[in-house]
Amino acid sequence: MFTRWLTISVAALVALALLGTAALGIAAAFAYPKLPTLEALTDYKPRVPLRVYTADGALIGEYGEERRTFVAYRDVPPDLVHAILAAEDDRFFEHRGVDFAGLTRATLLNLMGGGRRQGGSTITMQVARNFYLSREKTFNRKLYEILLALKIEKSLSKEQILEVYINQIYLGQRAYGFASAAQTYYGKRLKELTLAETAMLAGLPKAPSAYNPVANPERAKLRQHYVLRRMFELNQIDDRHYEQARAEPQRLVIGRSATARSTPTVHAEFVAEMARQMAVEQFKDEAYTRGIKVITTIRKVDQQAAYDALRKNALDYDRRHGYRGAEAFVDMGAVKSDQDEALEDLIDDFPDHGNMYAAIVLSSTPKALRVYLRNGKAVDITGDALKFVAAMRADNAPPNKRLRRGAVIRVAEGAKGGLIITQPPEVESAFVSMDPKTGAVRALVGGYDFNRNKFNHVTQAWRQPGSSFKPFIFSAAVEKGYTPATMMNDAPLSFSAEATGSQAWTPQNYDGKYDGPMSLRTALAKSKNVVAISLLQDIGTAYAQDYVTSRFGFDAAKNPPYLTMALGAGSVTPWQMLEAYGVFANGGYRVAPFVVSEIRDEADRVVARYTPKAAGEQAERVLDPRNVYLMDVMMKDVVRRGTAGKAMALGRGDLAGKTGTTNEYVDAWFCGYQSSVVAIAWTGFDQPKRLGSGETGGALALPVWIGYMDKVLKGVPEESMPMPSGLVPVKTGDQDDLIYEEHIPAVVEPPPAPPPPDAAAPTSNLPNPHAD
Repeated sequence: MFTRWLTISVAALVALALLGTAALGIAAAFAYPKLPTLEALTDYKPRVPLRVYTADGALIGEYGEERRTFVAYRDVPPDLVHAILAAEDDRFFEHRGVDFAGLTRATLLNLMGGGRRQGGSTITMQVARNFYLSREKTFNRKLYEILLALKIEKSLSKEQILEVYINQIYLGQRAYGFASAAQTYYGKRLKELTLAETAMLAGLPKAPSAYNPVANPERAKLRQHYVLRRMFELNQIDDRHYEQARAEPQRLVIGRSATARSTPTVHAEFVAEMARQMAVEQFKDEAYTRGIKVITTIRKVDQQAAYDALRKNALDYDRRHGYRGAEAFVDMGAVKSDQDEALEDLIDDFPDHGNMYAAIVLSSTPKALRVYLRNGKAVDITGDALKFVAAMRADNAPPNKRLRRGAVIRVAEGAKGGLIITQPPEVESAFVSMDPKTGAVRALVGGYDFNRNKFNHVTQAWRQPGSSFKPFIFSAAVEKGYTPATMMNDAPLSFSAEATGSQAWTPQNYDGKYDGPMSLRTALAKSKNVVAISLLQDIGTAYAQDYVTSRFGFDAAKNPPYLTMALGAGSVTPWQMLEAYGVFANGGYRVAPFVVSEIRDEADRVVARYTPKAAGEQAERVLDPRNVYLMDVMMKDVVRRGTAGKAMALGRGDLAGKTGTTNEYVDAWFCGYQSSVVAIAWTGFDQPKRLGSGETGGALALPVWIGYMDKVLKGVPEESMPMPSGLVPVKTGDQDDLIYEEHIPAVVEPPPAPPPPDAAAPTSNLPNPHAD
């Protein structure tokens, strides 16, 4: 009886199997013609993000939902191929898209139940699912997955399939593909990965969240060890390498609150945003997926020097003007101890700002402030580090600012070790520099912190330039025959409302003092306001307005023809000042600043390139070289003996420029150059308000310029501007002077050639036609 029932059962099972196979065959026959085309695979174009680089190859920006770096199969290290196959599909090179033995085994295990669900998917099936199917677990979807895998294997080689898989698969942390994951988790290229790191990445496709080494380090390590064991069992690695890899400590470059080293390490966010806008303007939304590369003119060393100098100066200013108190307060009701996990949830609402870390005050005593830092660390701040915040620890401090339990503050590492209490400065700044010969921008920092305020103060901020505008007025006067030795009277002035265009005006010098007759050279060095006004009155406001517009590129409408123009009462941007001062630095040519040199496509072909009009070549000459030389002489005096004397700390004799401070200390500027670089520094508040008494361009903007130049001029030899032909030396009173040859009065002969050594030299008594 038993044998009969066994025979019937086996026959039934065979019949069912045959019927099932027939049904599957019929279903497949109907489904196969309806399968999608494989163009997405045969003409594989991965979604590679837009990336922005410095001129010397440093990444400064990446834009796109998928962080991906394409790598050809031939460039994939063998260890990675072995690790992927060991983890996902060790018979990949043997089957034809579907491993029917493995699929049958997985199906039987799933029917038996009692354990983890088995997928049985090959790498080819995973490719089919990722490109064409949803992740729902249904019979129809699995059938389509199998049929697509068979179709893919007929159209692509095994190496092509693996190439697609290696570049397409999601591996957590916004990383798509193994090359991107290597950068994201380890800050390395694929060929630089260790065996242990390779195994860790190869374990991610199965469950990128569950085996993420950042979020789940212990589970990730177990998965890594499984991959290594499979590689060892498949004879892909020997016993020594297996044990070494298992013992290797984890060295991730990202953590819970840190950023991957694959993200930009050079702070050039404002430049990256300018480049992004240009790319999107040309390529629309495809800019984010085509692998476009934008190469900027920014230099890594220059950019870092500018960024560091600007931020240090803003923090120094902020400390000079006192501590403002707690940034916010958190509810400490649920916190039971200094190590309570609730503290981590509370502090997560306050991201770190660079090297300025969020901290929560746990307690405040007369001698110490105990604070909680991210990742479970509680520390005491004591001694001198508390002096800066003493006023906000007092009992009479405003309750909404006092440093008490629950207050959120910022701390940083002190110069001598330990923590100091700091705060994000409210003041804003801008800095930009360029090569004056080509216009290539070397550094650009549009504000203190791009993440806090994306407004680009270099290109978008219209501010009064103050005395930094005086050189353009003096240049206009030189073109009319004035010289550095021309004498003007530094004496009180008074003007009617009609003359100023607004109201009656009695201008004063910055220090309220008047020194009487002085040369233009001295007047510019000491930034004498009344001399500049008298000079503008002499040459004419309409002429000066046309001059600064046509020669230097300023907007006429924003610099109206009133006497206040002599003091920089109009409006300019740092970008405009960069171009304008570049005329002085390069010998008299208008050179347009630019930040993008070329754009490359996904195949690294140049699709756009900017060819600058260089000084001395295609660029338009807008200033007589004699004018440039005389202005250079005067602006060097600003550094040597004038308001920019701090720059002498650089120990160079080839620096020139001009400070600028607007009325009521609202804006602080320094604009200056050396023959190889011109740079502009500005500081002020977004909503214009007083910076504070004594916060002049020389005190507040010049230090940024000095900090930058100190780095970028190291090893650069001094270079003096050669005196051009057409300038004639004369004697004006007791001063040596230079004037244009054609400006010598007809009744006065040019000075004769030097007499023989035994002859007495005649004395010139040439009058200065412009002296008061």
